Amino acid sequence: MKTIRLAILGIFSSLLINSALAQTEYLREKGITDLYPFYHGVASGDPLSDRVILWTRVTDDTLTVDSVLVEWRVATDTTMMNIVSNGSGYAKASKDWTFKVDATGLTENTWYYYDFRALGHFSLRGRTRTAPVGDIDSLRFGVVSCSNYEHGYFTPYKYLTQRNDVDFILHLGDYIYEYGAGGYSANLSGRINEPANEIITLSDYRIRHSHYKLDENLRWIHQNYPFITVWDDHESANDSYKDGAENHDPATEGSWTDRLSNSGQAYHEWLPIRSPEEGDIRIYRSFQFGDLINLPMVDTRIEGRDEQGGAGDTDDPNRSILGSEQYDWLVDNLSNSTAQWNIVGNQVMFAPLEVFGFPVNYDQWDGYNYEREQLLNVLADSNINNFIVLTGDIHTSWVNDIPLNNYDASSCTGSAGVEFVVTSVTSTSFPFNVGPSLIQSMNSHMQYINLSEKGYGVMDVSKTKTQFDYYYMSDIEDPNSSQYFADGYMVLSGEKCAQQSQGYSSRLVPNPSLAPEEPIHMTNGIEDLVYEEFIIMSAYPNPSSSNITFQIYLNEETDLNFEIFDTEGRKIYNDQISTGKVGVNYVQVETTSLSQGIYSFVFYNDVNRVAKTVVKSE
Repeated sequence: MKTIRLAILGIFSSLLINSALAQTEYLREKGITDLYPFYHGVASGDPLSDRVILWTRVTDDTLTVDSVLVEWRVATDTTMMNIVSNGSGYAKASKDWTFKVDATGLTENTWYYYDFRALGHFSLRGRTRTAPVGDIDSLRFGVVSCSNYEHGYFTPYKYLTQRNDVDFILHLGDYIYEYGAGGYSANLSGRINEPANEIITLSDYRIRHSHYKLDENLRWIHQNYPFITVWDDHESANDSYKDGAENHDPATEGSWTDRLSNSGQAYHEWLPIRSPEEGDIRIYRSFQFGDLINLPMVDTRIEGRDEQGGAGDTDDPNRSILGSEQYDWLVDNLSNSTAQWNIVGNQVMFAPLEVFGFPVNYDQWDGYNYEREQLLNVLADSNINNFIVLTGDIHTSWVNDIPLNNYDASSCTGSAGVEFVVTSVTSTSFPFNVGPSLIQSMNSHMQYINLSEKGYGVMDVSKTKTQFDYYYMSDIEDPNSSQYFADGYMVLSGEKCAQQSQGYSSRLVPNPSLAPEEPIHMTNGIEDLVYEEFIIMSAYPNPSSSNITFQIYLNEETDLNFEIFDTEGRKIYNDQISTGKVGVNYVQVETTSLSQGIYSFVFYNDVNRVAKTVVKSE
């Protein structure tokens, strides 16, 4: 047996100084022509303990058939060698050539990689994971809402992907916007809606979804995390309700029923959501994450909402924001939950927001106060603790206690739970004529307000507390914007009031490597995978603090090249290994100079490329 030793330490410091020169080309900087026929990338969503939805879209304008065979597979490694689930189906013209599959037979609480193959080409490899079961210590969620293409760059998606320390992404609605080009816009060069008209028809909605999915940052975050999504109003039309919308005129735009059906069909085609029966666009559903989290996702827009009213309508017992069927479903879900935390994914602000004694926005739960009071009574009567509401819609950031009639801020009594409102990804802030201090003076249950910044949230849920951290962009109109941590708020288990944290939350054990930048056929230069020339049989110790040894089996003598990538896709080291002999070979790599974290060690020759994830410990 032949041992090849590589000493990184001697040259690593100079590589760090010049790391920008060695940085690999990010996927999001690639031309989409490299991705044929999967230009829109890959996505996953609605994770359960044994399955997850996988999504892609096949695009080829030369097709003369009405369906294309799509093969899919799920593996535990980035090279797609250890296949654990696979199958095939058809991308159909009737579904706008989108393809979804519920990949079953998976193991709970496990990260996976997946890809698709159609028309002789592989898609990008995606990364996803399943939900946990049983006793769970903690989980982390990225939380986003309100992503208007024309109002800025999707840099929050980029930074949320790069951090690689959350398990799932929650999108609380307004994933797309319906307006025509320039209709609700910051008028940025290169950020123009397609189609240019306001979207009404099925074709319109499909094109708008397609347009969004071609954004490199949105494509990248979908590639690397499973999404759990709900719609708000702009997936159909502004301030929508079950029978219409503020931004819909039947006289000029036709039937609302038709428009709603069009928007719902396109949404289910283009999102990795577990769709109900054909023709049923219902999206309220729930997810369980072991004994830690019960996560019902509600629809406060389409399912049962009555038209928005005014001051005289808020306490009308005949008006609903959920509809009776969904309300009963939510009450049953919360009343029978055995999870430590009950977290409701919601669209519009749940807590009261009043200025000079009057609700600011009757589109929010304030406009449906009777139903809100009924739900709060259920929480009290059923002794439902650790109740949290997650909200988007309002394009600003808030942390609210959820006040009951006997609420007292100074003693933290009379609160039903806590609401975390995430700001928009890009959408402009609503014009408030008063500042945060005055709003808080009139709403003592509000603990934090930011009315201007754009970004995302990170929710860290553990046995002892749930913390929500706010991250903002320095300039959402700059594609190279930096980000910063603004503030964090938490609620302790067993308590019902929010308090400011001492800093941001963090994950001690990092996630596995992000999905590779290129499809396998791009990496190998051939259409079929070739594994026979060499195989990495093991790498040990892993995690490693100083040295790691790779056991590599060669079927024929070959020169091997060696590269190391960090979790942001930067190539931080490369070298060539002298020819190995047929059989088992050992390559020992000194890792002392690597910082603590996760790395991808890649070995390759002219026709094969194999990666191994390595954890560098202290």
